[in-house]
Amino acid sequence: MTHKDFEKAIMPFKDKLYRLAKRLLVSKEEAEDATQEVLLKLWNNKSHFDNYKNVEAFSMTMTKNFCLDRLKSKQAQNLKIVHSNYQDNNVSLQKEIEVKDSLSWVGRMMEDLPEQQKIILQLRDIEQYEFDEIGKMLDMNQTAIRVALSRARKTLREKLTNTHNYGIK
Repeated sequence: MTHKDFEKAIMPFKDKLYRLAKRLLVSKEEAEDATQEVLLKLWNNKSHFDNYKNVEAFSMTMTKNFCLDRLKSKQAQNLKIVHSNYQDNNVSLQKEIEVKDSLSWVGRMMEDLPEQQKIILQLRDIEQYEFDEIGKMLDMNQTAIRVALSRARKTLREKLTNTHNYGIK
């Protein structure tokens, strides 16, 4: 596989790899490092691409595993989830501040979710993967994915409602 073929195969979903890494890791820098490491591993194993039915799903699984390993490592004790890839330039300053504040609350609330729920929420609601694709990535059946997603959404909804109604976390 040439460099051009590799780019053609990987580049369409490179940003998804980064967003998943950013969801699981602390910072932009950590996510960039993780994405670069995964891309390097993919490049080194490009001769095996024919063995994978879905290179994108394989790459997302690889990213998830790399990030989880990183989180478990001793050097990553202080990593947190931070996510705000939402931008709308047509809103007022007040509305923009409210949106950023809400996103900030959601990011902090997601920290309290179980790891599996965080990943499923990221893959389904942010990356827009189908349930069967998520099932392959996480080696889970679709019913378990739907239940975990429902629980994660319910928890976030309740916490966000309480925050907006009472100003508490």
